[in-house]
Amino acid sequence: QVQLVESGGGLVQAGGSLRLSCAASGRILSSYLMGWFRQAPGKEREFVAAITRRVYSTYYADSVKGRFTISRDNAKNTVFLEMNSLKPEDTAVYYCAGRPLWSDSYYRDDVYTYWGQGTQVTVSS
Repeated sequence: QVQLVESGGGLVQAGGSLRLSCAASGRILSSYLMGWFRQAPGKEREFVAAITRRVYSTYYADSVKGRFTISRDNAKNTVFLEMNSLKPEDTAVYYCAGRPLWSDSYYRDDVYTYWGQGTQVTVSS
């Protein structure tokens, strides 16, 4: 069993930055495909970024490409999401997710096995 706990959310002005963390317990994250998703009020949950388990390839939604960076520290069993140049439309609850194996459908939330409880990110204009 894997438990994922996100932290780092908060209120920030447009143009600001935040760094989200996702700490795992129960299993070693190094073997997992990890992703970040977000859900804004009244909207469906959407893919933000993913990072592979071995070669550390990264994937991003077009809406965050060039502004967000996903990374992982396997020694600390933690995945990060560095968010820069934040916009009001980035306001959402951000979720960390993981699955033991690679999936070509890394952008779909239904392929992930484990989820954190979410952390709120609010960007004011």
